[in-house]
Amino acid sequence: MEHYDILIVGAGPGGYTAAIRAAQLGYKTALIEKDELGGTCLNWGCIPSKALLKNAEVLDLVKKAGDYGISIQGFAADYEKGHSRSRSVVSKLVAGVRYLIRKNGIDLIKGAAKFQDENSLVINNESKITANNIIIATGGRPRPMPNVSFDGDRILNSKQILEMTELPKSMGIVGGGSVGVEFASLFNSYGVEVTLFEMLPDIVPNEDQDVSKLLKESFESRGIEIHTDSSSLKIRHLELGVGISFISTNGQEVVKEFDKLLLAIGIAPEIDSLGVMSTGMELADGWIKVNSSMQTSLPNIYAIGDITGILPLAHVAQAQGILAVSRIHGEQVSDLNYVNMPRATYCYPQVASFGLTEQQAIDKGCQVNVGEFPFRANGRAITSSDAVGLCKIVAERDGREILGVHLIGPEVTELIAELSMTKALNGTIDELAMMTHAHPTLSEVLKEASLAVFGHSIHL
Repeated sequence: MEHYDILIVGAGPGGYTAAIRAAQLGYKTALIEKDELGGTCLNWGCIPSKALLKNAEVLDLVKKAGDYGISIQGFAADYEKGHSRSRSVVSKLVAGVRYLIRKNGIDLIKGAAKFQDENSLVINNESKITANNIIIATGGRPRPMPNVSFDGDRILNSKQILEMTELPKSMGIVGGGSVGVEFASLFNSYGVEVTLFEMLPDIVPNEDQDVSKLLKESFESRGIEIHTDSSSLKIRHLELGVGISFISTNGQEVVKEFDKLLLAIGIAPEIDSLGVMSTGMELADGWIKVNSSMQTSLPNIYAIGDITGILPLAHVAQAQGILAVSRIHGEQVSDLNYVNMPRATYCYPQVASFGLTEQQAIDKGCQVNVGEFPFRANGRAITSSDAVGLCKIVAERDGREILGVHLIGPEVTELIAELSMTKALNGTIDELAMMTHAHPTLSEVLKEASLAVFGHSIHL
């Protein structure tokens, strides 16, 4: 029976990151995975979807080639070939992770793990392994709607839709969060008739309302049909597709038919086969309950990533993995600040943010000033013919603290890093406004928005 210092269950971004850090610190480490190394994010989530979105970006640029004085005759978009490219990207990155596992001397164990007690696991109901500390990183799975199951053919989840190599003529998407809007953007670029349904009043409902409004306008200008406040949604199989009936905002029942339907309404914890109940571990609504060190109710067992239900993002899982191992090692590191975690959505236009929205700040009793600057006034955005969007900064009026940043537009998933760093270093609006940015660059919108907080924007 093999014994380890640290045992990680689940080899997604959080799990393999924790394993590498543990090995770097000299711990005898093992990583258990029943499916693919890299987990959902690398194999069936973040990476392949972003590769497909890059394909769509190139396609959109080709369509606009005439605007740049370039004539392209008779081009065709081959989604199947683009899909193949996305899988090759996945293969390269999985190979890279595998190399890192070998390089750091981590034992990679293939199989399904189940707890026997708080120090031991059984792999595939056969071999038993034990550990001083165990980190659970098994992630989540797509959540179905009540009385509606994924059939892998017409009603799909976010994994199944990434297996699809032929495009339908029409697609309905239920769920206007990051997953829903990314796929809506992708398939619209390829000419699929897309209809997006969101139960709440806004798409990307966790974002600032100004961002949600601008994204909705941009989507509708591209021909994406959007229904928010879609109550009493009912789904049924038709002879050749899927039907949806719902009550619209004017109180009328509306019926729509689609070739395919994507359900993107969130995730459920991947916990059923782990046998955690036998350990007496405390749960909260099915998620594993953890403290600020990612420690469960059992002192030697930790949980990270989607399985905790805190903030289901790959980079959050990685940060949690590093934190858990650091706390096991006895390092005095800071707790994670989830409010200021960057969030990124890779639709077109892109969306990125951290911190409080304007309304959240007001609801907390903050006295705020807000600065906005549009990309349509930015030289680099105009030269690139990509000027839809804005930067919005919510700041505390007297202390000039940055409370929240909300971006929509070109490459904002990259631009957010500068503002995240400013916030992490306790930078103020005045310090951000003093920074000099190269001209012409997209990043100039950050400086202009910070100047706009107190009415000093130069180029607007």
